[in-house]
Amino acid sequence: MDFTVDGISWIIAIQSLGAWLEMPMRFFTFLGYENFFFIVLPFLYWSVDTRLGLRVGLILLSGTFLNAFFKLSFALPRPYWISDQVYPFSSETTFGLPSAHAQNAVAQWGIIAHAVRKRWAWILAFALAFLSGFSRLYLGVHFFWDVVAGWLIGGILLWAFIRFWDTVAEWISHQGFARQILIAAITSLIMIVVGAWQVTRLGSYTIPQQWIDNARRAGDVPDPISLNNFLTSAGTIFGLATGVAWIATRGGYQTSGSLEKRVMRYVVGVIGILILWMGLGEVFPRNPDLISYILRFLRYFLVGTWITAGAPWLFFRFKLVRQPKM
Repeated sequence: MDFTVDGISWIIAIQSLGAWLEMPMRFFTFLGYENFFFIVLPFLYWSVDTRLGLRVGLILLSGTFLNAFFKLSFALPRPYWISDQVYPFSSETTFGLPSAHAQNAVAQWGIIAHAVRKRWAWILAFALAFLSGFSRLYLGVHFFWDVVAGWLIGGILLWAFIRFWDTVAEWISHQGFARQILIAAITSLIMIVVGAWQVTRLGSYTIPQQWIDNARRAGDVPDPISLNNFLTSAGTIFGLATGVAWIATRGGYQTSGSLEKRVMRYVVGVIGILILWMGLGEVFPRNPDLISYILRFLRYFLVGTWITAGAPWLFFRFKLVRQPKM
């Protein structure tokens, strides 16, 4: 209990540094949101470096799955849930440990720095990871140990991708189209089963009333026991993998072309993402039932497939990129 009290004291001390930090901390926390990387991913994949874009996407989705798994494993609160002395600059509904922002920042910026292979890129990646984690402390939504755990998990995930990416990618590329789809489907199914097990395991869990009362100060009340992030990861990975396998049968996709065409690809492609991601998000129900879960999986499957197959096919049709000869 003393450990928690000390954690609250650290948050209060950080917030006492002054209100001038609010805007920069909100900016750095934005750089750790999954939604931000959903903007970066297609830009990289369509207009900069296809392989890097795919790595960014897969490390993000793997991290989302792992973060959801660990959050439900520990089931620990956020600072502003348990203390009314912590000011909530942001509202969060999931459990606190580990910090997804800290984890994403290490993994995402790290994999980009590894691709750039410049010292300045690594320095920038470490700086962004640190500031993203620190911002979560200032905003009152994470304890120090939440952030450290996020950094550690993100670092391990980054190491695994750097160490095994080439070997795994080479092996998968030599599988046939049907086998690649099967591998993606099994991976997606395992993620859903693990998520369903975690949610079922916590089926009788009761959120303390104190947490709910304190959380209401920020708006949303805690709703941490959810299958949503597992479905998001599973559906998008299945979509990305399906699209990559299909586009490979058409000769693959490369980002070559003029600056104007690269920009045009991104604009056209993002319109498609907004229709599928935000548009269907407004239409599909978001209830904790089977139909809603199926539609959420379908929605993110379509987003993933659009990024790696639908948009590239459209680019070929409108001559926004040269289609490789088969």
